[in-house]
Amino acid sequence: MELAPLRSFLAVAREGHMTRAARHLHLSQPAVSAQIARLEEELGTSLFHRGPRGMELTAAGALFQRYVERAVVWLEDGRDAVDALQGLGRGTLSVGGGETATTYLLPPLLREFHEHYPGVRLYVREQGSTAVVDALLAGSLDLGVVTLPVDPAVADALAITPWVADDLRLVLPPEHPLHGQSTFAWSDLDGQPLVLFEGGTAVRRVIDAALDARGVSPEIVMELRSIESIKRMVDQGIGAAFVSRFALPAPDAGLVPAEGAGDLTRTLAVAWRADRAPPPAASALLSLMAPGAPDAG
Repeated sequence: MELAPLRSFLAVAREGHMTRAARHLHLSQPAVSAQIARLEEELGTSLFHRGPRGMELTAAGALFQRYVERAVVWLEDGRDAVDALQGLGRGTLSVGGGETATTYLLPPLLREFHEHYPGVRLYVREQGSTAVVDALLAGSLDLGVVTLPVDPAVADALAITPWVADDLRLVLPPEHPLHGQSTFAWSDLDGQPLVLFEGGTAVRRVIDAALDARGVSPEIVMELRSIESIKRMVDQGIGAAFVSRFALPAPDAGLVPAEGAGDLTRTLAVAWRADRAPPPAASALLSLMAPGAPDAG
């Protein structure tokens, strides 16, 4: 059996929904559906009950899942052993993280990694922390960059190493009254238009917690996924926004709270599955990711 259909089977079993599984795997829904159908044809039985509310494992599917979970681990370990035997002259490395990591922090490290190990094929996925954790547990990522804290329900299944502290900075539209200042008071934002990240994201939770703690109620005029999109909306005068300091042109760009930046600081960590040692390529990248604060800008 091929490894990709087995990974798709586990993703559908975990998600209970074909479309959500496809999204986590970065595949189309028809591609995942075809892989599941191929498995069922090969096994000669249905693995899922298909209903209006999603996908539920049949008795055969639940039995098969236990063996597939072990098989995928063994196959991944076999791949890692072959990579080690090749001395990193070949192989693959899959890394996931949010936009701050994949756009601003990882590129120079991956360039250095590629210079040392040009035969290793790199796969980089831009995903939120929850999706990165799911992909790590499913075995489709070797390393992931996540915002702490990780969901306690799955934290024990991961090895987690704090990597870098990231301050969120307030950026302003043209001719904003706060222009020229280096700090802001939380009360300055009450009733003011803000462009924010989507609700439920790790960054948005940090921002919402800081606003709620101060009793501040801004006018949320737009919610976006992309840091660069948010910055462009700010430039167009839509509203102010909070973005990572690493997305700004200089280390001291953007405004911080006059009361201190602690409310807007998050910790980015590197994670991998705790039940196995990182594969050789992942260990090589980890050696380049020394804990600390990479230069911004």
